[in-house]
Amino acid sequence: MNRIIEITVTKDGQTRVETKGFVGSDCQAASRFLENALGQRQGETLKPAFYQPETLHQQTKTGT
Repeated sequence: MNRIIEITVTKDGQTRVETKGFVGSDCQAASRFLENALGQRQGETLKPAFYQPETLHQQTKTGT
């Protein structure tokens, strides 16, 4: 799945940053620079993907 950071700006100037395709705390790390640039955070809603464990990729050797 692609990783997307979506920014919504309302008519009254409020912004919302939403991440898609991230697992665990990767979403917070990826969007931190935007949150810092946009100013003080009003709130945060964590999606179920935040609580999913990050997948560890293991490389295995087949023997010779």
